[in-house]
Amino acid sequence: MTLDAPVRGGDQLATSDDTLLGGRVKLRQPVDGYRVAIDPVILAAAVPAHADDRVLDIGCGTGAATLCLAARVEGCRIIGLERDPALAQLARGNIARNDFAERLSVVEGDLLHPPASLVPGSFTQVMANPPFLEAARASVSPIAARASAAVESEAQLADWIDLALAMLRDRATLTLIHRADRLGDVLAALSGRAGGIVVFPLWPGEGKAAKRILVQAKKSSAAPLTLAHGLVLHRADGRNSEAAEAILRHGAALSLVS
Repeated sequence: MTLDAPVRGGDQLATSDDTLLGGRVKLRQPVDGYRVAIDPVILAAAVPAHADDRVLDIGCGTGAATLCLAARVEGCRIIGLERDPALAQLARGNIARNDFAERLSVVEGDLLHPPASLVPGSFTQVMANPPFLEAARASVSPIAARASAAVESEAQLADWIDLALAMLRDRATLTLIHRADRLGDVLAALSGRAGGIVVFPLWPGEGKAAKRILVQAKKSSAAPLTLAHGLVLHRADGRNSEAAEAILRHGAALSLVS
C-alpha cells in the first residue's frame, strides 16, 4: 500500500498498485472505496473501436476501462470524464505509468454540466459504466467513494445516456455495462434516439440468471434490437470460462454480434 498525492478532506489517499490484463496494464487505485473488478475490463473489450477513433469514457474513475481499451486498440484517442478530482489525478498518473500520455487524457467535470472542451457530436465511440443503483432503493455505503461509484446521485442513468448520445456523431456507437434489472431503464432512455441496439447478457455460469448486461447502440439509427447469446463468465468449478479468460487476462476483443 502507498500514500499517493490525491487527497480527500486534507488527508492523503491510500492506494494500492495493481494490474489488469495479465499485467499489461498497471493501475493505482484507492484502498478504500470503489475497487476495479471485471466490469470495466469487459466494457473496454466490447467497444468496437479502431485506430483512428476518438473515444469518450464517461465516469472514467482511475482509468481502468480507458487503459484496457488503449492497450487493445493502438492509435485510438480516449478522453476520460471524471468529476472526482482525486480519482482524476490517479487516472492521469495511471495514463503516464502505462506510457499512454500521447493519446489519453482526463478532464474533470460533472456530466450534468460537461466541460466546454467536450464538443457535442465529436466522438466516434462512447463507453460508460454508470452507477448501478437508484438512490431511493440503495443501501448506501458509509464510504463516500464507494457510494459514489455504486449509487446514482443528481445524475441518473438517463442523464448518462443523454450525455453519451449528445457527444456521439450520428451513426456512432455507445457501449455501456449495467445491471440486468435496469435494462428497461436503459432501453427507455435510448428509445427513438438510437437503434441497432444489442443486448448482451453476462451469465455468471451455465443455467444462472444474468446479473450484468452490455448494451450497445448506434445514435440516430432505426435498425431493430438484437438479443445476443451473451457470455458465460465462469465454469462449474468457479474458474473463468475460456472466453472470459481471453478477455480478462489476454485483452481479447468481445464482439457483441455474431
